Amino acid sequence: MSDTIEEKCVAKGVKLTDQRKTIARVISESKKNYGESDHPDVDELYKRVSKIDPKISIATIYRTVKLFEEAGILTKHDFKGGKARYEINDDHNHLIDIRTGEIIEFVDNEIEELQKKIAEKYGYDLVDHKLELYGVKKKNN
Repeated sequence: MSDTIEEKCVAKGVKLTDQRKTIARVISESKKNYGESDHPDVDELYKRVSKIDPKISIATIYRTVKLFEEAGILTKHDFKGGKARYEINDDHNHLIDIRTGEIIEFVDNEIEELQKKIAEKYGYDLVDHKLELYGVKKKNN
């Protein structure tokens, strides 16, 4: 699977203007630069993009994020707490700490298989899924 949004755009035939390339690069580098569970919202993307190219408007970021989402390149998350957040579309799940907002990404083969079995049980081919678990971190005894 392609690692960057730019590669995914090329693979899907999405035209990349210079401004879109900048936005794509910022999103692609989010985890590397801002931490493993970074899922920026549009306002945060605007702050990051503006440092690189102050001529890019927030409206351009909204349109670009929507384009990438519609092309299946980005996933939009509406984690509890308000603003929609975005990340590169790949196959993983989320565990969200409802106290701190920390987001842990994970892949579990048993869950993946169970989801397929459930779809098959009801006569479906699984084409996509989204799993969000919400919890509170246990206190160490």
